[in-house]
Amino acid sequence: MGRLTSCEPIKSGIENTNYFVTTTQGRYVLTLFERLPAEELPFYLEFMAHLARHGIPCPAPIADLSDHYLGRLNGKPAALVTRLPGESIERPDAAHCEELGALLARLHLAGRSYSAYLENPRGPKWWRFAAKEVIGFLKKPLQELLERELAFQSEHRFPDLPRGPVHADLFRDNALFTDGRISGVIDFYFAGVDCHLYDLAVCANDWCLAKDSRLDAKRVGALLSAYHSLRPLTEVERAGWPAMLRAAALRFWLSRLHDFHLPRPGMLVHAHDPEHFRRVLESRISAAPPWMD
Repeated sequence: MGRLTSCEPIKSGIENTNYFVTTTQGRYVLTLFERLPAEELPFYLEFMAHLARHGIPCPAPIADLSDHYLGRLNGKPAALVTRLPGESIERPDAAHCEELGALLARLHLAGRSYSAYLENPRGPKWWRFAAKEVIGFLKKPLQELLERELAFQSEHRFPDLPRGPVHADLFRDNALFTDGRISGVIDFYFAGVDCHLYDLAVCANDWCLAKDSRLDAKRVGALLSAYHSLRPLTEVERAGWPAMLRAAALRFWLSRLHDFHLPRPGMLVHAHDPEHFRRVLESRISAAPPWMD
């Protein structure tokens, strides 16, 4: 790998501790896995390697001399992956959302030939677990909101929606752009098998937000239309769109509540404000969401 020339902490981690590593032969990202179960880690790393081989611009894991992607460092599971060029976009427009939709469709299509299986680790089972952990910290109106939404989601499972490996965390800071094109998709450590529509809902709830937490119709249309051009969306997916947007908002409200009220010590790990996704969830409940033109 060459001689180490620099090792710079990345301060944006929530689940893991990350470093930019530069050697005389290249630039990499070193990840120490702080709390992800060790048995799940091969799924993520092999999935990234699979996507990279299929032309998706994602980090390629670096194997050791025994051809293993996963190692140990300071007593923790660790992996080294290639560092991709580009910068994240703070205020995406319709063109950025169009680029994202096409990339996500390509990712889902490439994932069809990935044979490993891991149920979405932050899916409905985890929602119920996390809700029990955090509900005691909430005031009564928020407790009632959480209980109502869990009940709603338990009645909206949509077993006929197309499924496969999904990124499940493709926020703006996990996509890198160079000259208006996506040059990298990073942080696959929440990936798992779920509805493809769920992946789109996670993206829409972050990339297509207006200032009042509602969805911007132009950006949503660009995201969905670009995706649809490569992997056509079905009428069943259209019918499931409102509930899936609520599911994506619930998942991130719960995870942020959990990180905020039950923090894990870690200098490079920080929690986001849970109120943001509480407002997003309430907005998805109160208003019919836009679809593609």
